[in-house]
Amino acid sequence: MELSYLKLYVSPSMPFSGYQKPFNEATYTILGVPFDYTSTYRTGARFAPTAIREASQNIETYSFRTGLDIEKVKIHDLGNLDVLADINETLKRLRLVAEELLEAKKIPIFIGGEHTITLGITQALKNPEKLAIISLDAHLDLRDEYLGLKISHTTFMRRINEQIKPKEIVEVGTRAVCQEEIEYAEKAGISYITSLEIHREGLEKAKEKLRNLLEDAESIYLSIDLDVLDPAYAPAVQNPEPEGINPYVLHELIAEVCKKPIVAFDLVEVTPNYDNGVTAIQAAKTIFETICQIENSRKNA
Repeated sequence: MELSYLKLYVSPSMPFSGYQKPFNEATYTILGVPFDYTSTYRTGARFAPTAIREASQNIETYSFRTGLDIEKVKIHDLGNLDVLADINETLKRLRLVAEELLEAKKIPIFIGGEHTITLGITQALKNPEKLAIISLDAHLDLRDEYLGLKISHTTFMRRINEQIKPKEIVEVGTRAVCQEEIEYAEKAGISYITSLEIHREGLEKAKEKLRNLLEDAESIYLSIDLDVLDPAYAPAVQNPEPEGINPYVLHELIAEVCKKPIVAFDLVEVTPNYDNGVTAIQAAKTIFETICQIENSRKNA
């Protein structure tokens, strides 16, 4: 298959994890999206794909949760999307590349970049009426507009609900919202599980609620904003918020989500210049664990 948009819009970089398979043999493809044009607090998420790749080459690759090793998983790193300051053109390029990867029967993994990139990716998904979108995030990102922008890292989830119309949207780890977003979520039927609920009621209760919300979905698009973690564990994110969850809880929630087929996932909002590398390591480890969970579910299907 001629992957013309990959040739047109993607440039090579250092490979994620350091273990590379040829594209035709790969099950998973990595694409960096170094874009943070609408960032409104901390900027620098455009540097995350490079920092996370570097971290991925310097941490161990075995997953105790799944008994799998990333070295044995068929991954191909495509490089980075060639982005522009024009958000609509960047999202269009992302959609076109994502469409080609899905048509090639790959499971694409996107490393942001700001969270707005999820809008471009989800525009490429087929059969959204059977799909659930799960966002692990401190924020709901359901504003109608922010600072005069209808498309930004604070509004993209509302645009997804309006444009993509997935079967279900579930946001997990929520703790930073405005009244407008709460009212819209209730009106639109968007579910969320707050970090306060998880702390008070426990992880197993949260997993049970998540399981029930996903019961009728046939497949999942998973989006991981690393600010879902408490800043104690991931300080270098664009919009840190107190009272987040810890990495153990995050990986257990990801394991629960990955019991359903995952069509693609992203990890976003890391701003590596705000710490000494620990957040990039958290991000790389989270991508490792998520890939292993997906691979484990595929093997056991």
